[in-house]
Amino acid sequence: MTTVTLFARLKLRLLAGNLRGDLQRKLGFIFTLVAATFLAALGFFLMSLLRFAPPDISSSLTIVAFTAFLVGWMIVPLLVFGLDDTLDPAKLALFPLRTGRMAVGMFTASVTGVWPAAMLIVTFGALVGLASSAGGWLLGVPAVLVQFALCVVASRLITTSLSSALRTRRGRDVLAVAALLFVVLSQLPNLVMNAGFGDPAAMLHRMADVLRWTPSGMMAHAIADGGLVGLAEIVFVALLVAVLAWLWIKALNRALVTPDASTQAASVRRELGLIDRILPDGPLAAVVTKELKYIRREPRSRVGWFSAAVVTVVLAFSMRNLGAGAGLPVLLTSAGALMIALQAGNIFGIDGRSLWMNAVVFGSERGLITDLAGRHLANALLAVPLLTVMGVAAGLLTGNPGSIVPAVMAGWGALGIGLGVGSVTSVVLPYTLPERMNAFSGAAPGQGGVAAASALGATAGIALLTLPFVVPLLFGLYWVCVVAPFYGLLAETMGRRLAAKIGFPRTPELLAAISKPT
Repeated sequence: MTTVTLFARLKLRLLAGNLRGDLQRKLGFIFTLVAATFLAALGFFLMSLLRFAPPDISSSLTIVAFTAFLVGWMIVPLLVFGLDDTLDPAKLALFPLRTGRMAVGMFTASVTGVWPAAMLIVTFGALVGLASSAGGWLLGVPAVLVQFALCVVASRLITTSLSSALRTRRGRDVLAVAALLFVVLSQLPNLVMNAGFGDPAAMLHRMADVLRWTPSGMMAHAIADGGLVGLAEIVFVALLVAVLAWLWIKALNRALVTPDASTQAASVRRELGLIDRILPDGPLAAVVTKELKYIRREPRSRVGWFSAAVVTVVLAFSMRNLGAGAGLPVLLTSAGALMIALQAGNIFGIDGRSLWMNAVVFGSERGLITDLAGRHLANALLAVPLLTVMGVAAGLLTGNPGSIVPAVMAGWGALGIGLGVGSVTSVVLPYTLPERMNAFSGAAPGQGGVAAASALGATAGIALLTLPFVVPLLFGLYWVCVVAPFYGLLAETMGRRLAAKIGFPRTPELLAAISKPT
């Protein structure tokens, strides 16, 4: 059996294993399959529509799109490092294979699956939308395949080179900050256009003129050219892929013999916190203290909080000239509050197998209510001041300082609603969080569909419950923001009690759902 066949069968067996799990895992796999199929069809359709655009526009858009595909392949695997075992060379170190054959197998595993197939289909859509001659069609097929190979090999080279650092806590924190900065910087063109400082078409052409000389830009140009220049570009990029593959093999050889730094012991501090001085000793204070330590130490928590603040500020800056009125700061702050609250959509997942100790402590429906109250209080202690700052920033950046108070109060109300709905989804659709391999991991392997369903359910529930004070805002009745915090507190209390009523009888199932092997 060849290495390609072996790794392809192993990857397919892993994918098929999702159909042998419990109902949630099966539904998650089906959801992932449907989502990938839909996005592949939509992407292919949108790329093929470029045929009806002017040639210069379609060429520039394809160059930018191909470059975005390459950047995405280079960044996204870093964000999911630790979720896919085929990304980590250490997971395959015991395979009796030489480094070259190991690289071939890892490449095969990378291109096997629904999402790589969807990406390849979308890329082939550019061939339909851009090729305008027989030469373009003939060169388009190898150009698309070389572009796909470039994305995969570049992705593998980066993840393999950084695999040792990504297993350490400091490396994950640096990755989180770098990824967020990249997201913010990627919005600069939108900010410039929304500010009225540039013509979108002219900016597109200037961007394409620069990206045209990147490897991905050359592949897009080769499809549009369809001549000898395009052929030379394909040969050049193919040689570049070969060089990157050689560098990848060298990096893989080094990664397989490098000690794992994540196994080093860490120091433990024992200190008397502020919560211990304010709240009386008991389950509530214990849960609040534990959750605050999780938020401080867990990279995923820091990313979620920082992302909510950054997105709110960036949107406020980019939308300040749209003339949306005094309601814009209210909507932006409420959106930031919902982003924070959505982190509580799987509030027990962070505990993992250790939840059994909590279950022993609360031991009753009332105890579970107290446990949820402690988790929500810990979130509120940080979220309330942060939402206050976000409301002030949104009001000042949009030029509506009079909306600061309504925005802050609406944000507090939205936070309470989100925490209440998150309590219910936490017991209805729980899922396992993987080990802390990166700051962007959302669910354990095979449970991405369950996590997506939980997030969509929480979003729908929050949107439904926010209608009572969002609809009046659309008609300029901003006084309803005064009652928003009390409405949010009511929603949080009712959601917490409902979650305890549903969750306590199924505590064993809840513990099993968040304790699956990762």
